[in-house]
Amino acid sequence: MGVGVAQLNKSGGLWKWRSFSGQPKRTVMWKWVCGFMLFSLGVISLFTGHVVSHLEWAQQLSKRSLLDMSRKEPIDVWKSKYSNFFYGCTERGNSFPPAVQEHKSNGYLLIAASGGLNQQRTGITDAVVVARILNATLVVPELDHHSYWKDDSDFNDIFDVNWFISSLTNDVTIVKRVPDRVMRSMEKPPYTMRVPRKSTPEYYLDQVLPILSRRHVLQLTKFDYRLANDLDEDMQKLRCRVNYNALRFTKRIQSVGMKVVKRMRKMAKRFIAVHLRFEPDMLAFSGCDFGGGEKERAELAEIRKRWDTLPDLDPLEERKRGKCPLTPHEVGLMLRALGFANNTYIYVASGEIYGGEKTLRPLRELFPNFYTKEMLASDELKPMLPFSSRLAAIDYTVSDESDVFITNNNGNMAKILAGRRRYMGHKRTIRPNAKKLSALFMDREKMEWQTFAKKVKSCQRGFMGDPDEFKPGRGEFHEYPQACICQRPFSYDKTSTDDEEKDIPGEFHNSTSSGHGHLSSADNERDEVFPD
Repeated sequence: MGVGVAQLNKSGGLWKWRSFSGQPKRTVMWKWVCGFMLFSLGVISLFTGHVVSHLEWAQQLSKRSLLDMSRKEPIDVWKSKYSNFFYGCTERGNSFPPAVQEHKSNGYLLIAASGGLNQQRTGITDAVVVARILNATLVVPELDHHSYWKDDSDFNDIFDVNWFISSLTNDVTIVKRVPDRVMRSMEKPPYTMRVPRKSTPEYYLDQVLPILSRRHVLQLTKFDYRLANDLDEDMQKLRCRVNYNALRFTKRIQSVGMKVVKRMRKMAKRFIAVHLRFEPDMLAFSGCDFGGGEKERAELAEIRKRWDTLPDLDPLEERKRGKCPLTPHEVGLMLRALGFANNTYIYVASGEIYGGEKTLRPLRELFPNFYTKEMLASDELKPMLPFSSRLAAIDYTVSDESDVFITNNNGNMAKILAGRRRYMGHKRTIRPNAKKLSALFMDREKMEWQTFAKKVKSCQRGFMGDPDEFKPGRGEFHEYPQACICQRPFSYDKTSTDDEEKDIPGEFHNSTSSGHGHLSSADNERDEVFPD
């Protein structure tokens, strides 16, 4: 029998093989070693094969990122070449339990939002997540009636409240008001508190939950940016379900907004939306100088007194650091330099422009096909004119539907829409590289137009809304919702056509990295969030 047995050598304490087949001991031992090695390699490859493939994939990505490749290609100002490979995904994980029922919750959470429409939108989104963290029943948030905008609109004047409640049934229990029986049983009014900005889930569990459990009804005031940027993936996806699905505008706002979109589409197959934050309050808050002389400085300084905590700033230094919103003229120059033709149709989303028509004239001259909501839907807008948030919702709708979205600032609407457009498939979204552009604008009279345009295109690479512009550790989640963006497999073969890209099957979806964090100190940007 060609079989060997192992014996213990009592004198040496070593295992030795003795063959009963007549084969030399060395040959038998060599066969055994080879077999053991082959078996070991098989086991290793079985358990680590997927790791090796992922390492190879990561190395390939690091060496040949989309952005590295795009630097060698002309910029398509209307659409990212790689947008077809990305899509929004917010499915609940298997470990995400259903919402706690009202009668089993830890109490009722009241929320007082703060700021303008989009600042309040971030607060409402985070309020749902906080209610989930606390196992609380959320009462439909109360909108801000006392901010700079003095808008008396309630939640149901802007958002579809019934849809908001029903679409989040599996995530959080939401009611329109605290039941009368609960209010009658309370010995004291609801406890009111303000939590620090960007508080962690642990803070809410340690500091807020005990009060909620004891008092049963708790109100959180000035609720904007009161939840940490970094949360686990399930909570980040809940943020996305709220922001991109549950917060739906009323039918009236949707109707007017889509009428404006259809009227733009009737004139042009595609159009760009330009969000101009050039209202007096925005300019005063920035601390910048916009060329209006002593009159401008005096007017903006008076408005700036509304915020006691704002520091004294050097306007020239702020401009060099890229902290000043672009003027309408500068926006027009940037767009023309990027390659948008003179006959491009643009929709301008804005409130009151400081300087009025005089400020807008240079942009109109660069783009004569210039339209606003007031020009396209004056009759439909009349009932909304006293309500700035409803007007902002119209601009939000049209900007979201545009082929290209461009902003002159880094404010709340710019961030919220940039995040939404990434979620909706990385629709082209351009944000100015203000730090580099400011130097170009100051020197543009010293160079030929072709040189200026070439430099603008160079500055804007990495600021065009392409899929891989996000860098872990930088940016707000509302602007870079990476946990909610998945990708299909893609090839780096440049010869592949758009039609081939669209035919990639959808079952091979892989979630992209969910790492994100606060802005680094070197790139810290002052939020357009008015101080407490």
